[in-house]
Amino acid sequence: MNELGFPIISLVTFFPIFGALILMFIDKEAKDTIRGTAMVFAMIEFFISLPLIFAFQSGTADMQFVERYAWVKSAGLSYFIGLDGISLWIFMLTTFLTPICVLCSWTYIQKRVKEFMICLLLLETAMLGALVSLDLILFYIFWELMLIPMYFLIGVWGGDNRIYAAVKFFIYTAAGSVFMLLSILFLYYFNHKLTGVYTFDLLELYKLNIPVSTQFWLCLTFFVSFAIKVPMFPLHTWLPDAHVQAPTAGSVILAGVLLKMGTYGFMRFAIPLFPYASNQFTPIIATLAVVGIIYGALVALIQPDMKKLVAYSSVSHLGYVMLGIFAFNMQGVEGGLYQMLNHGISTGALFLIVGMLYERRHTRMIKDFGGIAKVMPVFATFFMIMTLSSIAVPGTNGFVGEFLILVGAFRSMPVHAVFATSGAILGALYMLWMYQRVMFQPLDKEEN
Repeated sequence: MNELGFPIISLVTFFPIFGALILMFIDKEAKDTIRGTAMVFAMIEFFISLPLIFAFQSGTADMQFVERYAWVKSAGLSYFIGLDGISLWIFMLTTFLTPICVLCSWTYIQKRVKEFMICLLLLETAMLGALVSLDLILFYIFWELMLIPMYFLIGVWGGDNRIYAAVKFFIYTAAGSVFMLLSILFLYYFNHKLTGVYTFDLLELYKLNIPVSTQFWLCLTFFVSFAIKVPMFPLHTWLPDAHVQAPTAGSVILAGVLLKMGTYGFMRFAIPLFPYASNQFTPIIATLAVVGIIYGALVALIQPDMKKLVAYSSVSHLGYVMLGIFAFNMQGVEGGLYQMLNHGISTGALFLIVGMLYERRHTRMIKDFGGIAKVMPVFATFFMIMTLSSIAVPGTNGFVGEFLILVGAFRSMPVHAVFATSGAILGALYMLWMYQRVMFQPLDKEEN
């Protein structure tokens, strides 16, 4: 039993499934009842997760709220979950964003509302499960489970090109996961060979002394799987299509949490399991991160579609996160962790803003807007705050994370850091360019 005396992580993780089961028994025509029920469960989920923050002990690196039960003892399978400083805030971000996703779908989703809300709640459980899993097979189950509801969110409730985007998303992520599974099984048998014990226990597998040559190919399979999810350049091509075609709620949860599963995977699994190989791969990863920062910003700069612009900004921002993680110093890693949270809030909010405009105008083209600040001043203020956060203006949450990342990068790889700094300038260009045209261009279109 954990610090609170009852299995709170299991309760929070699986509570959305209970909500999904309740929704199954509600008449599909009672759409408002379905929406209200989903919102109630999402809000309760958020509130029951709050004690984790207050009970969390920040002065230790140990796993907290640990729950461990033998699953298949003879095969070394166990239900082993816990939280630490790496996973806590992404876990909380997930419970925070889910009710927002339900709310922003209230009028946007009109067909198959029940199925949509069920998928959203199942996706929440899958994401939370992946974040708390300390057994590799348990992690892999939740990791794969995330694909299914997200596939349907894009493929059923997405835009005109939704099938292509959903299939591309599924193929990319599933293909990378297959190789990761092979490496997990190798670690399982390799541990038995050395110790005589079959186990998927992550904390035990951390202790393995894996030969350097073996580390390289094992590390590569984990790296590819997580790099696709981040996504890192050049494995990012599924992301713009997925974002553009996904409904607003899908984009918010994709940007807010799902992409963080990749960066979280590097920190929780790839780097500590294969430290030597990770260190040797650092120049390659750092270079790809910097290329992603600049490439994402340049492509965002020429986008006529607001949603695609924000999607490419994610490629750039997550490049910063990867650069911070692979700086391998306190400032870089802390900045990477902080920026994961910042990106989830600011970019999730930007997708929400774009979705609100699309609901009113049924277009996302920047040229179709203008003068919105005159008719929606409160909206324009909120949009400006999120824009400033996205471009890391001092005084915003985005500044702290990006500053720490660059400080850490300058200490360990100054050349990469110099090039990465240009991404901040480009970020200001494309975000302020979009904001100025949407909010302050002449109000010459009657629809606006």
